Amino acid sequence: MVGEAVPARFDGGWSAKLNGRYHKAALNAFMVVVLAHWAEHIAQVVQIWGFGWPRAKAKGLLGYAYPWLVTSEWMHYGYAVVMLVALWTLRHGFTGRSRRWWTLALGIQFWHHFEHLLLLIQAQTHHYLFGAKVPTSLLQHYYPRVELHLFYNSIVTLPMIIAVVLHLRPSQAERAAATCSCGGHSSSGSDHTLKRAA
Repeated sequence: MVGEAVPARFDGGWSAKLNGRYHKAALNAFMVVVLAHWAEHIAQVVQIWGFGWPRAKAKGLLGYAYPWLVTSEWMHYGYAVVMLVALWTLRHGFTGRSRRWWTLALGIQFWHHFEHLLLLIQAQTHHYLFGAKVPTSLLQHYYPRVELHLFYNSIVTLPMIIAVVLHLRPSQAERAAATCSCGGHSSSGSDHTLKRAA
């Protein structure tokens, strides 16, 4: 819808600061966490497909030194929650096209989080789905866990990257509506509107 105004919502507190003057720093910190998580997945894939290790021994980088980390559903669920909270919190600093891509990543991560919640509940109750002998998520019934979660992380990360690239290269309307200075935006004010083109 051409000319539709979309107000940004800020409470003037920490959320406004994170999505204003500290948005770039917060995004950078979040991306470091995401890259570290990717390093773990890539290491696990190399261990399985490159070195031919049995899946039970392929535990990534940290898991190699601290095997209990990989087997802890609390750790996996904790990371899923961190991702969900960061995607939700930092979303308010995005405008226009970048916001739509970031919101897509948030929606996909919500499902990924739900799958990890199912795994955590099963690990705590020892009641496993589909008659499995270990915690099993819904789609894990059909696909191996390593490949499935590699896929989940890929389809969350891709729209995040697109969102960040668009955020750093905003259109004039997006720049005018921005609350941060990530892409040469102005970081003044907290009541902004964005004119979106359909």
